[in-house]
Amino acid sequence: MIRFVLDPKSGVPFYRQIIDQIRYGIASGSLKAGEQLPTARALAVELKINLNTVIKAYKELEIQDVLQTQQGSGTFVGGIRVQVPDREKSARLKDICTEFVNIAASYGFTPEQLIQELQRCRGGKK
Repeated sequence: MIRFVLDPKSGVPFYRQIIDQIRYGIASGSLKAGEQLPTARALAVELKINLNTVIKAYKELEIQDVLQTQQGSGTFVGGIRVQVPDREKSARLKDICTEFVNIAASYGFTPEQLIQELQRCRGGKK
């Protein structure tokens, strides 16, 4: 199961963030075919957003055959294989890095300090 996190400052609509997280979860193997997702109501409560936002995301993924909803049983990851295009992955990585660098800079960290810490976190140079 993946943990959903929404970023209100990103400018990306919440329903799109949910869709992207599910797609990336499937592509990365964090979500497996047949795995049950939280109900739309439970996810809306957890994320503190409108129920219709989650329903919209789930419906769009159902149309794409990424998710399957079984009345009375829940919403499940479908058997379709999801691949995220390299261009989309690169754009997302750039967004993540930009946000990370901006937050770190606000605390006074230099890019060199960030690189050193990232290497330490990945078991690289100490």
